Amino acid sequence: MKKILLANATIVNQNKEFLGSVLISGNTIEEVFVGAIPHSMNLDSIEYIDCSGKYIFPGIIDDQVHFREPGLTHKGTIKSESKAAVAGGITSYMEMPNVIPQTTTIQNLEEKFALAARDSYANYSFYIGATNSNIDQLKAIDKRITCGVKVFMGSSTGNMLVDNDEALTAIFKNVKIPIATHCEDETTIRKNLEHYTHIYGDAIPIQFHPLIRSREACMKSSSFAVQLAKKHNARLHILHVSTADELQLFESGPVSNKQITAEVCVHHLWFSADDYHTKGASIKWNPAIKNKEDRDALQQAVCANIIDVVATDHAPHLYNEKTGNYTSAASGGPLVQHSLLAMLDLHTQNIFSLSEIVTKMCHAPAELFTIYNRGYIAKGMFADIVVVDLHKKTHVTPNSLLYTCGWSPFNGHTFSSTIDKTFVNGQLVYANGQIHDVQAATHLIFSR
Repeated sequence: MKKILLANATIVNQNKEFLGSVLISGNTIEEVFVGAIPHSMNLDSIEYIDCSGKYIFPGIIDDQVHFREPGLTHKGTIKSESKAAVAGGITSYMEMPNVIPQTTTIQNLEEKFALAARDSYANYSFYIGATNSNIDQLKAIDKRITCGVKVFMGSSTGNMLVDNDEALTAIFKNVKIPIATHCEDETTIRKNLEHYTHIYGDAIPIQFHPLIRSREACMKSSSFAVQLAKKHNARLHILHVSTADELQLFESGPVSNKQITAEVCVHHLWFSADDYHTKGASIKWNPAIKNKEDRDALQQAVCANIIDVVATDHAPHLYNEKTGNYTSAASGGPLVQHSLLAMLDLHTQNIFSLSEIVTKMCHAPAELFTIYNRGYIAKGMFADIVVVDLHKKTHVTPNSLLYTCGWSPFNGHTFSSTIDKTFVNGQLVYANGQIHDVQAATHLIFSR
């Protein structure tokens, strides 16, 4: 296979920014050059790509997506959503179990791996979902290819709400890979919903979403998860933290030193409760987007290394499923095509440095899940690379979207940057606004 040289870019890696070039050979990075390319290098047999004025990041690793296959393919498929992911610079993802049938058995897990091996444009792994009664399945997983166990410690679909104390104890005591939790207290949510239903009936305004799925519901559930993890020395990863209150549960420092870690999603860093007036149910997520003060605190926690990972919780629904009254409008929305661009916009607002973005979206997920040979621009690593143009704008229109659902909460927004190219395992899968029909993806391997 012909070698590829990505030349003359600013490389962002391991808290450094430097001018250099990356030589790709096959599916790996053969060399990273700092400064000028060596004069002795023979370029005759190398595909030379001039990246002057552009930036090279490691491929983004998204530790929480819902690609809706099997069973919900009218909302999205592994093929459609992974295409959108690589268009957004995401080269690896970890997908959630609330599909049909739910991924709560080894057999269903293996079937999803087979689907991804056939259709995915980005590297992949899948969570197995915990229930009140499937501890034997959780004990039987292959730790080298299964990213983690998902526990819904709050409202969920089907039978994946784990609310039995004996079952939770068994999970936290026996599972030795990351336990990823959705933390919202169901009893609190139901009580809040009854209160607002009594006042408004079926016409609850969307602005009350963060009061129904309240900060108290989040804090109560997250605190309980931390308590269980500490008691049983479990590896806990709390997903989509949405409140300033919860930040007291986590410590500052490098992810490699932590037993309990936290993730925040792009929408909780971007939107606030003020946006419900204009965006309505298009920004209805669980947990809910909360106040501006919460958003600002979450941004600060990313910079302070209290929050470890930035992800999407990409969860597409058809637009007509997001309409109607409060209780019928679905929660979740599509994000993978624009998550990196949104973070780069926050960079232009001096909220995050480029190194902080790369740390939280590339390095940290690789370390947290112990992903083999990914997440860095370094010799010997798999060549998952995204080339970004910080000086070329991206305007979001329905025609630009690759999602099956056909809409985005960023419709009409113009981002300050553009995803120029995306490489997965050394092969160009996206360039100049076009998907290349090359499926170079493979399952992620975890060094456990």
